[in-house]
Amino acid sequence: MASIPSTNHFACKSLQKSHQNPQVIPMPAPFLANRVNLPSLSVGRSTKVRPDLSARAVVSDDEWGPEREPLAPGVTVLEEASSKEPDETEVLKKQLVDSFYGTNRGLSASSETRAEIVELITQLEAKNPTPAPTEALNKLNGKWILAYTSYPGLFPLLASGGRLPLAKVEEISQTIDSENFTVQNSVTFSNPLATTSITTNAKFEVRSPQRVQLKFVEGIIGTPQLTDSIELPENVEFLGQKIDLSPFRGLINSVQDTASSVARTLSTRPPLKFPFPRSNAESWLLTTYLDSELRISRGDGGGIFVLIKEGSLLL
Repeated sequence: MASIPSTNHFACKSLQKSHQNPQVIPMPAPFLANRVNLPSLSVGRSTKVRPDLSARAVVSDDEWGPEREPLAPGVTVLEEASSKEPDETEVLKKQLVDSFYGTNRGLSASSETRAEIVELITQLEAKNPTPAPTEALNKLNGKWILAYTSYPGLFPLLASGGRLPLAKVEEISQTIDSENFTVQNSVTFSNPLATTSITTNAKFEVRSPQRVQLKFVEGIIGTPQLTDSIELPENVEFLGQKIDLSPFRGLINSVQDTASSVARTLSTRPPLKFPFPRSNAESWLLTTYLDSELRISRGDGGGIFVLIKEGSLLL
């Protein structure tokens, strides 16, 4: 039986022989054990190699997948979750926006729906990622679309579509310019003949980490933009009665020609501006939740305003 020193001596002699014959270079036994998948390995006629306790069995990739490096003692591998769970705040935001469906920005919301909305708003306010919005005015910048309000002062405006035939509130928005400290509130109306807007311009001052003071400067009635193509519905509901509009369809062609002519004339007219009365010239706004796509504000009249950033997928 050869001893371990004999094994080392054998490896050295093999290297010397390989110098004479460079075509064949025998590999020392310790390296062969890591490269060849054999049940046992002998060197020479009677040499034994002490088994390497750190050696790993090489398993076929086809059966078990690619070979992995051994882990250090005490180290465990946690399997990555198959799908990332949605953030709780994102879930609340989606639930809030879904609860607005069919409420006409809050006008038609039932008492039960209003209670649900208030609860969701309270939970979101507790998770506000921007606790001091006035110290991050760049996040307030841009155009925000009103999605819901509990402010009764806006309800007559939202209900105007039911009182005026063919009239519809297309959009209510607020545009903030933090560089010039201005706020512009705008309402866009439409009917089959034209679209127009009413805008109020205000200056704002920062009064606290969440509150700004608004001072309204002027109101503007935009120039009506008449449509080139008029499409009348079959009927229209007015004061609870349905009015058939089919007798008027014969007038559409002549009205279209007149509308195009008037539109060219009105487009050259400047919008109508009017000053605000001093009694209604100031207000304040408290921002209680703000991120890149959703803003929740509370006004001095006790109303809640939920606005979504223009271009957001929440719209």
